[in-house]
Amino acid sequence: MKTEKFINLIENKIDTQQIETVELKSIIDQFPYFQPARALYLKGLKNQNSFKYNNELKITAAYTTDRTVLFDYITSKGFEEKQKETQQPILQEIIPKQNIDDVFIDIKNTTPQETSIDYKEIKEELSIGKPISFTSSENYSFNQWLQLSVKKPIEREGKSTKKVLKKEEIIDTFISNNPKITPLTKDKPIAVSVLKNKQDSSLMTETLAKVYLEQKKYENAIQAYRILSLKYPEKSGFFADQIKRIQILQKNKL
Repeated sequence: MKTEKFINLIENKIDTQQIETVELKSIIDQFPYFQPARALYLKGLKNQNSFKYNNELKITAAYTTDRTVLFDYITSKGFEEKQKETQQPILQEIIPKQNIDDVFIDIKNTTPQETSIDYKEIKEELSIGKPISFTSSENYSFNQWLQLSVKKPIEREGKSTKKVLKKEEIIDTFISNNPKITPLTKDKPIAVSVLKNKQDSSLMTETLAKVYLEQKKYENAIQAYRILSLKYPEKSGFFADQIKRIQILQKNKL
């Protein structure tokens, strides 16, 4: 790729299309720490609605010095502009209200005709593999997506040795102090507070539900859609359908 073309991509004078995306891929293969090229490559995958985008987002985050800058970039107007032109919203019409009990669907109630379902079609309806679109208010969802990443941290020269020495110093200090544990009296009651694994409804969004779904955290995804159905009862029918599809995938371990 010529320097002038690369600068035009940075300045948004030209859009990142398929050819530019391929050229950017060759650049980051040769220079993996070239962060501007990685960011533009990520945008190209988003423009193409590529299934590679979600995984590449994790890789880009691993190579990015400051992830807040990356988050600001992927939620910026310039990054989302092309996607808005090519992708329709998930909900274009308001779905009629339904009884909230309909949301809590059990897969065992599925009829024999419903069991012969095209799983590929279900995944398409759930938008599995499609690029996850974060908004500027969804920093929590973005962090959850990266937190679940299986990518290993990049070890740079010199850092690993310092970490080992620091651990040895802590162990030596602990041994030299010769600490002792004072036994508790038998009659003294002990109260142990247990934190409940409860999702904050105020942080729940459709994007976070999709994050759980992409990571195959089906129970979390189902709980997320149940919370969303309570927050947005006008969409409860849509969320009920999503739960039903997830339960089918969960039962068949897909």
